[in-house]
Amino acid sequence: MFRLARRVAVCALVLCAWSVRAAGACPSACECSEAAQTVKCVSRELREVPRGIPGYARNLFILGNRIRRLAPGAFSGLENVTNLSLSNNRIVEVESHSFGALRSLRSLDLSGNQLALIHPEALAVPGSPLRELNLSRALYNRSAAADLATALRWGALSGLQALDLSANRLLFLPAAMFAPLPALRRLTLANNSLLALPNGSFLGLEALEDLDLSLNGFRAFRREALRELDRLGRARLRLAHNPLACVCGLEEFCAWLNASLGRVQDGERLACSSPPELRNASLSALGGRALGCHGDGAGQGAGLALQTSYVLLGLVLGLVGVLFLFVLYLNRHGIKKWALETREACREVLEGYHYRYEIDSDPRLGQICTSGDL
Repeated sequence: MFRLARRVAVCALVLCAWSVRAAGACPSACECSEAAQTVKCVSRELREVPRGIPGYARNLFILGNRIRRLAPGAFSGLENVTNLSLSNNRIVEVESHSFGALRSLRSLDLSGNQLALIHPEALAVPGSPLRELNLSRALYNRSAAADLATALRWGALSGLQALDLSANRLLFLPAAMFAPLPALRRLTLANNSLLALPNGSFLGLEALEDLDLSLNGFRAFRREALRELDRLGRARLRLAHNPLACVCGLEEFCAWLNASLGRVQDGERLACSSPPELRNASLSALGGRALGCHGDGAGQGAGLALQTSYVLLGLVLGLVGVLFLFVLYLNRHGIKKWALETREACREVLEGYHYRYEIDSDPRLGQICTSGDL
């Protein structure tokens, strides 16, 4: 009886030790810290998410590897992970429900990848716990933006508060792309190639507090774009380092800017990119006169005089043309007679030339003419 009890105790100790060892196991390609609840797998040429990551991990960093594809089940057993960074892994494809096991996930970093195929439910996590999503430098090409818009719509990301889409070479934003994100507070679209903001670009972002549109390709903010920015209420805006063309069409934006300096955080840094005479001029200091929409007294007079001279020149040329046509009409009979006489004279000259040519080309005719002369 005593021996049996001892064996049971030994087995229990072995099982306990095995379970402790299993709970604290760490993949060979990673570094684990149970105290910090952190696992790091950095630059180890991994081809997939390593197996056997400890269940205590709350912060998981898998960086600088060669993981081309994320599949469902890649993060099974990691319900405690709240922060996941997968940056610079050359990820090309994210399948639906790849993050479905991460029921506590609040921050996801996919920056620096090459996402070309994003499945519709790639970002779906049960319970919508995700609060921050970093996709900076993550999209392989511009067409991936359409896939991302679908993933945002199907991902049930109603609790997402921060989205970073910077440095993705985006030329446009799909219509109502952010409408499924009603809780979004911070949206970063800096360092893209956006040229315009069509109607509906920011539909559904009533809770937005911060929008970064700096370092894009805006040459102007037209009335439609200003309506989109006004749709965001009191959200803080960043618009600097765009190649703004300071011409008359920008007058409305200048007026809007002066009335919205409290919202535009970098309004003092907005400057002209063209024309050359206004390059680097502060936009907040410009008005309609500087943009060429209105002239001063001298300039306006000179412009008016130039316009008047052009009008007078056109009238004179038109009058000369009319007189010329009128003279031609009055002398139409004489012109016709002159044309007929000229034609007859030309015909006689040509017939003479033709007669001489026939004589010169036939020796017999030449001899006859010679005999006749004798």
